[in-house]
Amino acid sequence: MPNMPHFGVRKKLEEKSNTVSFRKYAQLCDDISPPCVCAKQSIANVVMSLVNPGDEVIIPAPYWVTYEEIVKMAEGIPVIIETSIENDFKITPEELEAAISEKTRMMIYSSPCNPTGTVYSKEELKSIADVIANHAKVIVISDEIYEHINFVGHHTSLAEFSNVYDQVVTINGVSKAFAMTGWRLGYIGAPVWIANACTKIQGQFTSGASSISQRAAIAAVSADPSVTHEMREAFRSRRELVLTELNKIHGVKTNVPEGAFYVFPDISFFFGKSDGEFTINNADDLSLYILNKVNVALVTGAAFGAPKCLRISYAASEQELKKALQRIEKALSLLS
Repeated sequence: MPNMPHFGVRKKLEEKSNTVSFRKYAQLCDDISPPCVCAKQSIANVVMSLVNPGDEVIIPAPYWVTYEEIVKMAEGIPVIIETSIENDFKITPEELEAAISEKTRMMIYSSPCNPTGTVYSKEELKSIADVIANHAKVIVISDEIYEHINFVGHHTSLAEFSNVYDQVVTINGVSKAFAMTGWRLGYIGAPVWIANACTKIQGQFTSGASSISQRAAIAAVSADPSVTHEMREAFRSRRELVLTELNKIHGVKTNVPEGAFYVFPDISFFFGKSDGEFTINNADDLSLYILNKVNVALVTGAAFGAPKCLRISYAASEQELKKALQRIEKALSLLS
């Protein structure tokens, strides 16, 4: 990539893109952009490259907070498809088709998903691919940063389906599965024309990730994915702990997330309730109430486009999780 130092990591990614395994779970790409400071910046590069003022971008909710704001920065129009915990926060092909208009330029989604842990199956992604294939100008950003933290065994990428091969940009990085969040390195796999456009955007901001981060990332992208399995199983155990404890609390509605390290319960049962001093009107109020009452910090679902929910991360020790969940139960028991 001209004028973009990549210190070996881009070469390693290109080598892996020519292997069957990499094609299955990641890019199926024509080209790879220079390493970005993070996956978030990779998404921004794609949006800034493709979205013009007035273009519509479909975003299934709940979504990672950055998606909607990046679209607004590009003067695009976010088109939100609402989902619910009853269908595991997934959209249907019918809902996607109904959301597409003449102004639709892009769709952004993640699987596994932050904040819900939702993982689309191969069959579900195939049905989405069949819809997208009928709209040639629509580009899909498939955010797969939690690829290796899934509990269904095999990761499926939308880019696997040949009928949308030229319409998919995959996002990935080393932050999640390899616990390298602070190293700040992400990348895309995309058709050449999109990768080239992202290179121009990237060159006007940070140029690229640091050489130290890129050297460290070579070890991650060169590793056998099995090195992540021990961590994945630890997360699976913590997920079961969190769900078991939450399901003991009357009024908390859960589903079983199949990836990432979050549980996203519906807590709307508590809206309108009070401890005698503070009334809960929404998820923001409930998260603030729990923080003030028992010193447990949660993230309101409103930030993710799901105002009936809270996000609970189980990227903590089982001992810490047990203590936090006991405190949450205590705080909620005081509401009536």
